[in-house]
Amino acid sequence: MQDSDSRYTDTENTEKKQKITKFAQLPISTSTKTALSENKFTTMTSIQRASIPHALAGRDILGAAKTGSGKTLSFLIPILENLYRNKWTSMDGLGALIITPTRELALQIFQVLRAIGKEHNLSAGLVIGGKSFENEAACIDQMNILVGTPGRILHHLDNTPLFRCDNLLTFCLDEADRCLDLGFKTTLNAIVDALPQSRQTLLFSATQTKSVKDLARLSLKDPEHISVHEESASATPSKLIQCVTISPAEGKLDLLFSFMKSHLSSKVLVFVTSCKQVRYLYEMFKRLHPGIPLLHLHGRMNQQRRLLTYQDFNDKPSALLFSTDLAARGLDWKDIDWVVQLDCPEDPDTYIHRSGRTARFKNDGKSLLVLLPSEVQMIQKLKDRKISLKKVSADPTKLKSSVTDKFKLFLGSDESLKYLAQKALITYMRSVYFQKDKEVFDVEKIDVALLSSAMGLVDTPQLKLAKGAQDESIQRKELKNMNAGLRDLLMKVDEESRGIKRKASPEE
Repeated sequence: MQDSDSRYTDTENTEKKQKITKFAQLPISTSTKTALSENKFTTMTSIQRASIPHALAGRDILGAAKTGSGKTLSFLIPILENLYRNKWTSMDGLGALIITPTRELALQIFQVLRAIGKEHNLSAGLVIGGKSFENEAACIDQMNILVGTPGRILHHLDNTPLFRCDNLLTFCLDEADRCLDLGFKTTLNAIVDALPQSRQTLLFSATQTKSVKDLARLSLKDPEHISVHEESASATPSKLIQCVTISPAEGKLDLLFSFMKSHLSSKVLVFVTSCKQVRYLYEMFKRLHPGIPLLHLHGRMNQQRRLLTYQDFNDKPSALLFSTDLAARGLDWKDIDWVVQLDCPEDPDTYIHRSGRTARFKNDGKSLLVLLPSEVQMIQKLKDRKISLKKVSADPTKLKSSVTDKFKLFLGSDESLKYLAQKALITYMRSVYFQKDKEVFDVEKIDVALLSSAMGLVDTPQLKLAKGAQDESIQRKELKNMNAGLRDLLMKVDEESRGIKRKASPEE
């Protein structure tokens, strides 16, 4: 094996020169190798092969890889090894800080850290919103590794006297593009300013936007630029079968119900635009008793309900989950068979991250994109990003009877459902109205009266789309939220048998 400081030009040359494909071949500690083996991590993915040697050599990394590629281990292994080589102990304080945009992704990273770091004598903590700030502050100075969200970390830097980063060895920012999309630029700059200049920085994202590159220039020193998907034939996983169908807005509910009835033994993730739509679809379709368990997930649910829903969907062999883009990035769901994008994604990146919830790592998967006739330009935009879709049409003989009459009965007997339906319609129309890409999104092309009737409403709600633009921009930021594709690393880790040897943390 060549010395770990050898330069690598690209992934292919790395494999030819080093022929390193297994974690066991890496120059890492026995403790890390043992935990990786016990957790069935044996063969490295492209991003891992390309980035880990550089990171082990102490270089800064600016890495990009498509969703489901396994970026988590690309930074966790070097972090553990850096602390191990520096003989880090609980007396040395914080040695590594990992920041990610959402609570769910932070939890996933923390659980993987516990799994592969269990043989190391290190302490680790999870710092996210929704937990007791006081409990976090009481023990944060005892942690060697912290995983957290930007706002919570900065809050501790500003308000917890014992929280110091003076000795920090490694700073990692995962989902950098998503952090910036969610408006964390100022927060991240403040955090970076509080860190020592001599640290190693690992910055990973699914897409290399201008904002990401600007952030990299401010926080990285002579970084290795690693991108393992630029020359790929497709921007999406190779085992993903991608379909598209065209439907008027008023026909989507019948189409969805027929899809449900035809996939009762599958695990399906359905994406729509707004929280109100998620709630409406969940409440209405569960009253139809489709024969498959229904769940829903959106950003206005409290943290505990979100985590319980996440785990419930993960554990079920078959289920259908309605979600906003809260579930579109980073979350590693187990064995999803279908991703259905019932509402058009706002751009190709959103499509990639939504569809990337299936066909993760080496698994198969299917996705269905449902477009309005006025949204067909999105097909060309996806094609320009190396995404080829197979056009399919619903089989008229398999279409179930219209759900409209039943929905009208439900709304006629329940005023709260009627109100929810009105709000779902309004938030959907507003989302279309406020989309930036007017080549794809044209609110004038949607027959509101027909859509309203299809949703079970007798009267069409009055729409004031141009009103409340400020509220809508806030909503768009929330609805777009959460989390970059990683391989299916999340595993059920028993706290006592698999946890990193650490002092008790209130977040656990």
